[in-house]
Amino acid sequence: MTENATLHYIYDPLCGWCYAAAPLVEAAQAVSGLSIALHAGGMMVGAQRQPVTPALRNYVMPHDRRIHALTGQPFGDAYFDGLLRDTTAVFDSEPPITAILAAGAVQAAPGTQEGLALAMLKRIQRAHYVEGRRIAQRPVLEALAAELGIAPDAFSAAYEACAGAVTARHIEDSRRLLGSLGGRGFPTFALEDGGRFTMLDFGQYLGQPAAWQAMLSQRLPVSDAAGAADSPVCGPDGCVL
Repeated sequence: MTENATLHYIYDPLCGWCYAAAPLVEAAQAVSGLSIALHAGGMMVGAQRQPVTPALRNYVMPHDRRIHALTGQPFGDAYFDGLLRDTTAVFDSEPPITAILAAGAVQAAPGTQEGLALAMLKRIQRAHYVEGRRIAQRPVLEALAAELGIAPDAFSAAYEACAGAVTARHIEDSRRLLGSLGGRGFPTFALEDGGRFTMLDFGQYLGQPAAWQAMLSQRLPVSDAAGAADSPVCGPDGCVL
């Protein structure tokens, strides 16, 4: 792996298996010479937005329980017994994606934009899965941004600039990348090294972020890391257990 390699991460903030992979993303941040590019695929946007219903709760909970068993990722009572029982709530990926793009666009010290976007994704996931907060609501997203130290005026301006066309274009580009890689859904990881893209099988590393980090740090030949057929994913038609 060269010194300017990029780990492309195709995700959705409402994808449970992306939450399962969150420790892998964090571990990858510590790999010297590796940058991370976020690509939000928009699992629940437009007609795919879903109100919370008993059927939705019964569908996601087995996945969530397996994710916890595999990775130890926490799920809060406020999520299981609060948000997932709140039939006035709506799962919509577009606002949190816009917030992540806005966090990355905030003018800050050189080299920090990537970190802010990743930090915003991590904070949004915790707000959803642990705290049971409505991450489709802008005031909630603004509060999360403020917790990360982003100035409210700067975040608001960036959010306005990203909302609508910019977010839609980002989602379209992310889905195009997913298709070109032959990915099945979210999450998908691909290593770009010397202009060559290779899918990474993350499934075997779930719950083992240190091993994932070691694999990336050792800069294994691309051919050794190829293949992602068995990794659990969430796609437009549902998640794979």
